[in-house]
Amino acid sequence: MVQCSNFHWISKLFQTTLALILFLFPLAYSPGPGNMFFAVNGARFGFRSTIPANAGYHVATWIVTVAIGYGFLAAAERFPQLFTFLKIVGSLYILWIAGKMLKAGTLNGAKDAKPATFIDGVLLLLLNPKAYIIITLMFTQFLGLSNSGRLASVLLIASVFTLNNLFAFVIWTLLGDTVAGFFRSPVSARKLNLIFGAILAAVAIWMLFS
Repeated sequence: MVQCSNFHWISKLFQTTLALILFLFPLAYSPGPGNMFFAVNGARFGFRSTIPANAGYHVATWIVTVAIGYGFLAAAERFPQLFTFLKIVGSLYILWIAGKMLKAGTLNGAKDAKPATFIDGVLLLLLNPKAYIIITLMFTQFLGLSNSGRLASVLLIASVFTLNNLFAFVIWTLLGDTVAGFFRSPVSARKLNLIFGAILAAVAIWMLFS
């Protein structure tokens, strides 16, 4: 009887995980703000240099996802201006990073540029209101209304979401690093800074008006 119960639990766990990954696939692997941010940083500084920012982003992702699973969104809905504030501040933050890239490209300051830090990764997640929307949508699809087993369900969903997102970011970062490997000369680096700065500026505008 116990073995049947364990088998049923494992089967349900596998089905939920698979369904969740399929649900998240187009959201995680499409070119969104996070993917573009890490692709650009991977191209500029190499994959290894993005690890601290990637860690910061996904530590924050897991914590925020668990918080939303336990009702953070219900509290936030009482203050709708919070999402407007996050949208504006997040867009300005990305735009500021884009400005630094454009400046490096035009003033030959690329050698003074520094890769994104752990805190940059945390801020990128916290200031992206679309992340909150995606997480909320995910919970409406995969988290039942019953409090029975809620802790395990929230932790499972948060962990699968975070790991899947991390894998997507790693792919985009490696892609950026690989592409930029063909453009390592100083002249090419300046051109790439201009291109990447323009990409991030477009992402910031998209975040603000979408």
